[in-house]
Amino acid sequence: MSFASRFLAEMYGLPKRKSGVTRQRGLMLPMRDGIELETDHYAPRLPGGHPTILMRLPYGMQGFGTVAEAYGERGFHVVLQSCRGTGKSGGEFDPLTHERSDGLDTLSWIKAQPWYDGRLGLSGPSYLGYAQWAICDALPRQSAMATKVTSAEFKSVVFPGGAFHLSLWLSWLQVVEGIRHSPVDMFRRMISGGIEARTLKASMKLPLIDADKRVTGHRVPFWKRWMTDAIGNDAFWEALDHTHRLGPRTPPNHFISGWYDFMLDQLLRDYTSLVDAGQTPYLTVGPWTHVANELQGASIRETLTWMRAHLLGDRSGLRDKPVRIHISGLDEWRDFENFPPGLPDDQIWHIHPEGVLSQRPVKRSAPDTYTYDPRKPTPAVGGAMFAFKGAGPVDNARLEQRDDVLTYTSEPLFNPVTIIGNVRVTLYARASLPNADFFVRLCDVDEKGVSTNICDGLVRMTSAAPAVVDDIWKLNFKLHATAHCFKQDHRLRLIIASGAHPRFARNTGTDEPFGEATTLVSANIEIFHDPARPTAVHLPVHEI
Repeated sequence: MSFASRFLAEMYGLPKRKSGVTRQRGLMLPMRDGIELETDHYAPRLPGGHPTILMRLPYGMQGFGTVAEAYGERGFHVVLQSCRGTGKSGGEFDPLTHERSDGLDTLSWIKAQPWYDGRLGLSGPSYLGYAQWAICDALPRQSAMATKVTSAEFKSVVFPGGAFHLSLWLSWLQVVEGIRHSPVDMFRRMISGGIEARTLKASMKLPLIDADKRVTGHRVPFWKRWMTDAIGNDAFWEALDHTHRLGPRTPPNHFISGWYDFMLDQLLRDYTSLVDAGQTPYLTVGPWTHVANELQGASIRETLTWMRAHLLGDRSGLRDKPVRIHISGLDEWRDFENFPPGLPDDQIWHIHPEGVLSQRPVKRSAPDTYTYDPRKPTPAVGGAMFAFKGAGPVDNARLEQRDDVLTYTSEPLFNPVTIIGNVRVTLYARASLPNADFFVRLCDVDEKGVSTNICDGLVRMTSAAPAVVDDIWKLNFKLHATAHCFKQDHRLRLIIASGAHPRFARNTGTDEPFGEATTLVSANIEIFHDPARPTAVHLPVHEI
């Protein structure tokens, strides 16, 4: 047992190890086109046959090597592989593109090994989860999957609400390139907020086609290709979409995510696909962001339990009900048979003049207004974003104090209100430009007046949108899923703005090509709340 695996086991409370591990490092697996991929094999020092766990990743071997060792010590062969163009693997890294073909070639290699006994598990978070979905329809009969904070397709992740997920890609770009060129410096920036600071600085300069050089110091081939080929090109993303591979024959899967993960809704979509196909996948959702340490610990523990159950036949560690979710506000975990747990009551709240949020019917009133200036874009404050610093639930005071932000607040609640699922908002709005963004967020305001974000969403309107009467848009928002209890004497608050930069790339207000745009134009915004145009919030309320 290495010091690292011992530390990991103690930190995350892993079950007792069964044996030591033999490592075979630096294997170079040839792919069908001759490119060789760096591969490590961890084998338990135990007699007999043992299942195999495969993890394919673009982040180098060092970090996940400790996880592989921990799995090996608990009775599994582990194959760890650097994706094409990362680590010591050959070829050029083109995100998402080669995971199907390279994954299939790796499966063929595993099946030909003398230690392979026909049992196979796939595991890993984020990009590693996407690599699982890419080959999920080609796995042997006795297989299992553990997909975490991930999605079977990425178009909806890259373009949420029609905008561009800028901070995700500029920050992730830094991570992939930083691990490759200077892992120690990258770790420092992860813990210091340096990644987020560099992303913000680079995002404020135009054109964005040069942003890769601003955050990494050099050109990154796939960045320019994405800026020129991937935006507005459905065919580009269709080839990378693996949602059609999910179905009745998909191996048993345990989905794990957090309420503040930016891919939560996609993960829940994939979970629902398997439920609709007649399966009973497990689902665990905690109060976590994408990179939360607590999520990593839960993922490793649950993966071991899941693989023991489906590859070793030991179901003693499985919980009785397949769905376990954390409910913020109550700070409690609850188990259910399904997600969502039954049909909710649709509780409707309306915005009113003078910043009021109420269940009362709206009356005739003039719209509220603000000006969005992309030269001083409304900032991203907390939320479900990719960040090592600043993501998740935070105090929204500095956002709510801005002149380009509207807030609508309820009276203190007489009774607690628990919501589970997706809050929906119907927003009536008009802009002085045909290109405008609309960002809405639901917050919980406690007795001290601290406003904490619960869920949010964004919709981008462009000049390509159909004409509407009086140029007033009716916009339908599906805020990211949540499970939260607004306690008695707390208040609901709805935030309305026109951006959350650099989480979502600011709307320049022009029709210039996205990657080449340099002109910034301000937009005057009107938000309506009258009987003909009643902006409303729909809460999925559950009695638990």
